[in-house]
Formats: sequence, structure tokens, C-alpha cells
Amino acid sequence: TVPVSSRAAFCLIAVYLETYGCQMNVNDTEIAWAILQKSGYLRTQQLEEADVILLVTCSVREKAEQAIWNRLRHLTALKSKRLRSQAPLRIGILGCMAKRLREEILHKEKLVDIVAGPDAYRDLPRLLAVAETGQQAANVLLSLDETYADVLPVQTSPDATSAFVSIMRGCDNMCSYCIVPFTRGRERSRPMASILREVKVLSDQGVKEVTLLGQNVNSFRDTSEVQFRSAAAPGLSRGFSTIYKAKEGGLRFAHLLDQASRVDPEMRIRFTSPHPKDFPDEVLQLIQERHNICKQLHLPAQSGSSRILEAMRRGYTREAYLELIQHVRDSIPGVSLSSDFIAGFCGETEDDHQQTMSLLRQVRYNVGFLFAYSMRQKTRAYHRLQDDVPAEVKRRRLEELISVFREEATRANGAMVGRSQLVLVEGPSKRSAAELCGRNDGNIRVVFPDTEMEDGSGSGAVVRAQPGDYVLVKVTSASSQTLKGVLLRRTTLRESAAHR
Repeated sequence: TVPVSSRAAFCLIAVYLETYGCQMNVNDTEIAWAILQKSGYLRTQQLEEADVILLVTCSVREKAEQAIWNRLRHLTALKSKRLRSQAPLRIGILGCMAKRLREEILHKEKLVDIVAGPDAYRDLPRLLAVAETGQQAANVLLSLDETYADVLPVQTSPDATSAFVSIMRGCDNMCSYCIVPFTRGRERSRPMASILREVKVLSDQGVKEVTLLGQNVNSFRDTSEVQFRSAAAPGLSRGFSTIYKAKEGGLRFAHLLDQASRVDPEMRIRFTSPHPKDFPDEVLQLIQERHNICKQLHLPAQSGSSRILEAMRRGYTREAYLELIQHVRDSIPGVSLSSDFIAGFCGETEDDHQQTMSLLRQVRYNVGFLFAYSMRQKTRAYHRLQDDVPAEVKRRRLEELISVFREEATRANGAMVGRSQLVLVEGPSKRSAAELCGRNDGNIRVVFPDTEMEDGSGSGAVVRAQPGDYVLVKVTSASSQTLKGVLLRRTTLRESAAHR
């Protein structure tokens, strides 16, 4: 028999990948492609050229899944129209939806050929080989140790200025609304050495910003070496608790953050998504001290009501969360804050909703991610609680939360008007070829005219900004999502930090 990789290379099988959902799925797409590329597959950006179409899917909300079902209807119609003279078109569903709805996908969508869960990407060449014989193939087994540590993801955009680096997979928090522990499994961390190797490779490729990625990124715990296992466990944020016992030993997130920030002083380091419980003082101190760790924290609140937070099993009260916010702001002056909120969770009253509105006003986030509650099978809420807030009430509450968030974010961002911001240039603005856009330290979008500027060397030479340049932009106006300004000059991370 011909090995799978030889057969793929000989036939020049073209794969088209489409990504839905969170940054973890973007990273999963890069991992899946790295595995397929090694097996001799080609990648195409044109749907009509594809022999294999793979959708990397999301299950967090019903709306995300509905988008996949709609896409599948279009793709299966495309498959039916395929000429008989051509090789059959193969369609695969990867990721969280594959794990959650394997049976439904295989039976409802007879034209789906392969289903692979988040821990089964190494098996893709075999699954595709089975599909070539005309059979459906599936692997949705979750693993206790798969981290793809030895797979170097192939960047989707080779010329991108930023990249994601996965440091852990899964989640142990078991919040009552969340499907992630059931679709991505238990927490397991990548060995730190492999993470640092990947960060170094990205630095050598000219990437200027890395985001350390995980479902619960700041509970990172590397136990891959025997000597790591005697390390003391850091305490939780004050007033926070977990449903699981403290895990002893292992190199923790503060150590990883310290080492990652040393790889390249001219590379920005971000991380997402953390849980508010895991912010020991050494992490906050490190963010404050290191010029290349972004002064930006994502602190998902989910609700402003202690009663609802308890029903969500978040492990903190409103008061403990606000105390943490104050401690973060005292520790990291000028920090930019973002958060997640759910409107209309089980049992949420009008008073609970008003408490969330007041939390938004009190904290005044720069960036927010707000959604109406969508009940998911298998979760604790599905088994124990009633999805009793009517859809129209959820919608109205969500609109009110968004409105308050935008008002407060406009005020928070407005405080930057008249100030200079360090911006990493990403490329042309989508709205105008005469403008460039990038992001500041706080991960807020900054748009500015594409004009000549000082090159930053002090020689008086002028240049135009390029993607990957750090530039100083003086902010002239602000909205809830964007800053606008004028270009001052090119700079470096070190130089900018020295003039803070």
C-alpha cells in the first residue's frame, strides 16, 4: 500500500481551511495545517480549487453552531455539483462542534466525510485516507496530555506582525454555563521549553507581537521535568475560590511570562484568556516592570451580581472582583482593561441586570465582549438550572449592556486624546487606503494617515511606516472602539519605555 503522505503528495490534494470562533481555533487551524503539510497536502485559498474543505468550528454559543450548519448546506450543495470526472470533494468538521455533535453531524449531514475533535488533529492524515475510500471517519477522543508541543504551527499569514502561541489546552473551572471543559477536556500545559522555542522562531521570523493562548492561561503549570514538581503553588486572588483542590508543584505562569518576555526585548507579549482568580502579585509586578509585556488585562466578570456569579460557579463575589480591579489598577498604573459579560443567564432578574450595568459604569472597561446567554447541553446549567429569561428580554438586556459599555469605553478611550500612543503598525486601514492601522499597548485599534515621518534615528531622515514598525501616534479623537491620530515618528519598544 502507498503511505498516506506519498499518496497525498502524488495526487497533490488541495486543502481549504475555514476558521470560526476564538483565537484558540485560529491556533488550531495552524496546528492542523502543519500536520497536513507534513503529510504532503497542499493549501489553497480558493474554495473552488479544494479537494478537501475543513471547517474549524466553535460550540460556545448556539449562534456559532448555526453559522456552521448554514455553511455546511452551501458546501454540500457544492459537493453534489462536483463533476464526475473530478475526484470527490471531501468535507470535514474539526474542533469543538465536532466533539459536541459528532453523531448529529455524521447522520444529519451525510455528505460530511470526517469529524475530528480538538485533540485528534494528529490523526487527520489517517482520517482523510479513510474518507478517500468513501467511508465516513471520526475521532473525537479527548486526551489528558495532548498539547501538540512538538508541532510548530504554520502561520496562516506568513507576513503577519503578530502570532498566537498556545501554552495550554482545556479548562478545569467548570463554570455552570460553559461547554469548554466538555469540548476541549481537562487542563494540561505545554512544556515551557517548547513554548520558548516557538516564541524564538517567531522572533527570528520578524513577528513583533506574541499572544500566549489558553482557555485559562494564567493557571499554566508545567510539570514536564521532575525538578519542577516541588515548586510552591501561588495563592488565588483575595476573595476567590475554585471547585478543585489547589494543584501542587510545577512552573507557573509568572515564570513563563518572565522567560517569554526575555526572548526578544522588541517583541510585545500579551496573554488571553485568563481567569480572575489566578492573578498573584508576582504576575502583576512583572507586567508593571517589563517594558514589552503589554499593560492590558482581560478580566472576565460575566455578571455584576453576586447571586448570579454564584449560580455561574465563578468562585467570587462582585465585591471580590472590584477589589481585584482596584488592586490591578494600583499595581499597573494606566492599565487597559477588557472583560466578558453574559446577558440573561438562568434566573437573572432585572435587579441582577442593573447590578451588571452598574459594574460596567464603575469599572469603565476599554474593550468588552458581550453576549446573550445560550444554554449548552452537558453543562451544569443545562442539568440543574432553567433557561427562564425570555429571548426578547435577553436581547433587550444585551442592547442595554452594549450601550452602557460603549458610553464608558468612549470616556475611557477619550482620556488618551492629546497623548502619544506607542502603536504596532499592522497595515492599511480597511476603510481607507490613505490610512494605516495598528494597536496600542492596551490592544485598542489606532487609525492614522499614511504620511511620511521621522525615522527615529535622529538624523532627520523621513520614511513611511511599514507593517511591523513601532510608531508614536498623537491621539486626536476617540470612540468606544477606535482611536484616531497623527503620526509623529518611528520608535522602538525600549526607547518608548525609557521616555514613559
